[in-house]
Amino acid sequence: MATPKQYFHDRTILLLLSINAFVGFGSALIIAVRLLTNHTATNSYIVQFRSSLGLDAFTTGSIYDLLSFVAFLLFVTVGSYALSHRAYPLRRHLAIIVLSLSFVLVVLAAIVGNALLDLR
Repeated sequence: MATPKQYFHDRTILLLLSINAFVGFGSALIIAVRLLTNHTATNSYIVQFRSSLGLDAFTTGSIYDLLSFVAFLLFVTVGSYALSHRAYPLRRHLAIIVLSLSFVLVVLAAIVGNALLDLR
């Protein structure tokens, strides 16, 4: 079976790109909306959990620490497209692996970001 010559003519690549774009931009939008609509008196958010610290396991931070999750989600979504587009002429399977692993990374980052927002 011959591989397609064009990146955007490959159905598997288009499926993974659309899933990554939907999940990445959607998760970034959900986290940003949850951050910006939360109007409370304190601006401290739980941004880290270190189980080895005992009673001081939770570390607080500002809204900018959680906005870094939004930036990370956008960076991974756009960066995975760029990496897979550059890898496609070399190996089609490498481009598919890059997009698949970025999907897993975006989903895990979305879960962690929402979990940290729920702790507030």
